[in-house]
Parts: sequence; C-alpha cells; structure tokens
Amino acid sequence: MFLGLFHCRAVKKKQDTAGAVPQDDVSTYLGQWTFDFGRSSVGWLKVRQEDGYLDADLMWGGGGVFYGLPYVYVSGNKLYLGRNPRRAVLTKDEEGNPALTRNIPTWIELKAEGDKISGYYFSPKANGIGLDSVHIRGTRLPELPPAPDISSLKFGEPIKLIPNDNDLTGWRLIEENLTNGWSVKDGILTNDPVQVEGEPTIRYGNLRTEQEFEDFNLKVEVNAPPRSNSGVYLRGMYEVQVADSYERPLNWGGSMGAIFTRITPTVKAEKPAGEWQELDITLCNRHVTVKVNGVTVVDNQPLEGATGGAIQSDPFAPGPIYLQGDHTAISFRNLVLTPIIH
Repeated sequence: MFLGLFHCRAVKKKQDTAGAVPQDDVSTYLGQWTFDFGRSSVGWLKVRQEDGYLDADLMWGGGGVFYGLPYVYVSGNKLYLGRNPRRAVLTKDEEGNPALTRNIPTWIELKAEGDKISGYYFSPKANGIGLDSVHIRGTRLPELPPAPDISSLKFGEPIKLIPNDNDLTGWRLIEENLTNGWSVKDGILTNDPVQVEGEPTIRYGNLRTEQEFEDFNLKVEVNAPPRSNSGVYLRGMYEVQVADSYERPLNWGGSMGAIFTRITPTVKAEKPAGEWQELDITLCNRHVTVKVNGVTVVDNQPLEGATGGAIQSDPFAPGPIYLQGDHTAISFRNLVLTPIIH
C-alpha cells in the first residue's frame, strides 16, 4: 500500500507526432551498475527483466548482496528501487519498552543518462516530517570478459607485502580516525581489537597496502582464532572471506575462501581454528580463483561487482590489498603478491 503513498504523482508525458504516449524505457536500466554514495561507500546494482516483471539485486555499502528487492519499477525516465523498511520506535512505556513502532519505508530513485546514473536514497524521518537523502553517482558496467586461461598467464616479479619483520612499513589504516589494532612482530601481521568490559566500544580500523595493483596472484598464510571473522580484499573491491569455519556448513557469507555473499566455495578445505592455513588467490580479467590449503574452492569464477565493505567502485582501476580489522583478532604472514603481465 505504501508504494502509492510515496510514489503516486501526476506524470505528464509528451506525445509523439502520431499522438501516442511513449512507453517507459526499461532497457535504459537493464544490466549492471557500479556506484559510489555518501563519503566513501560503494554499491552495485543489477537490473534484469524476468517473465513479465522487473527484478534487481543490490549491494549497499557494508552489507552483503541482497538478491531480489521488495519492488522495482520504471516510471517516466526514472528507476525506483524498494528497500526493506526500517523499524522506528516512536514511543516507549514506563519501563522503557517500545509502545508504538512504525516500519519506515526506504527507497532509491535513479536516472540514467547514457552510461552514467545518478539519484538518491530516501529515508523518511521517524516523526513524519521530511526526508533524509544520500546522493548516488555511478557507471554502467560492461559485459564480463571470457574467463582467462590461467595456465597461460605471465607474471612479473614477486612483491613481499611485509618487507620489514617488525613494523607496518607499506601499510596504513583506511579510516585514519579509528584505533589501530595492527602490529608486526617477527614477520607476523596481527590484528588485536581488544575491548574493555564496561567501557565504550572501541572502533578498530581496516588495513591497506600503500601500493595499488591491477591483476595478480596473491599467496598468504592466515591464522584464524576460534569464532574469528576477517577478510582479504582484492583491489579494495572483492572480499575473500577469512574465518573460523571448520565446523560450519559451506556458505557464501562465512566459509573460508568464499567471495563474500557472491560465490560459495565448492568444497570445504579449511583447517581447525588456530592452525596456519594457506590461501592462493588469482585475480584476472574480473575472474577469481581461490585455493585453500592447496585445494581449489573457487575456480576461475566471474566477479559481477564489488562486495560489502569495498572502498572503490571501478573494477578497472588499480587498488590495494586490504585486510579487515574491524571485527575480530586475526594473523597473517608470508604475504607475497605477483603481478600478472598483460
């Protein structure tokens, strides 16, 4: 019911010379889009036409990919995308429990001009007066190229990403205002995001290389403590999941070697928590191969777009290796990146 409430509007359409009203141009929006919003957030959108209806998948900022939106439609020259409502507490009882709540609808309005797209994310204020909005600007993604022949790739000189065994040379925090939990000792890069019980939560930062890279092979050893959750981001765009997943079923959100919420490993190859494990990752022509402890778990699969937490939206631009440090403790060693020569 709320679709009509928030989107009903009088639309005056121009008639062509024959007097007919032109149809809404759905084809303008079909395909994939990569975009930026807010201060430094990245998103991805895929719009597709099914049998008699439109549907879309969306990655918005720090979360996973949401497959299938509440509503998708084109009206006039704009694309409208529904998102799940947010729950707002309007009043509380004497004990502080919610007494009156509302589900506040949120949505996105976009307009395409050629291969560019722009618009806003809208969120009504809980008191019913006014809208919060976030500006969106993006670009159409070209079709994915064919999968590369991994066996024929040519490589340059290996780059040791921890050049000094006892300091963070070559690395810096992405969020300079957050606390640094990272350190290097005896060649081991460790994140230790300690929280003190009873005190305010400390926000810890993610770590990135100073250098930026194009296509490459990356070898890294990781030690994931019990219940740990981290990730290795390729080019600052695609998260390879690093986690204690030994006793968990395969899934695309928490399994070692998964491409976060995009690609599920085909087989479990991780070791128990606390043991050193090997990741061997190849990124080439927007395709990725991941080996965990010598076993191929993602085999030359296409990367449609960025994953949650990405720091850049252009899949053709060089980007850093970045390590997720805002969740739990994790350790890495022997990070070696070898560029691919095209």
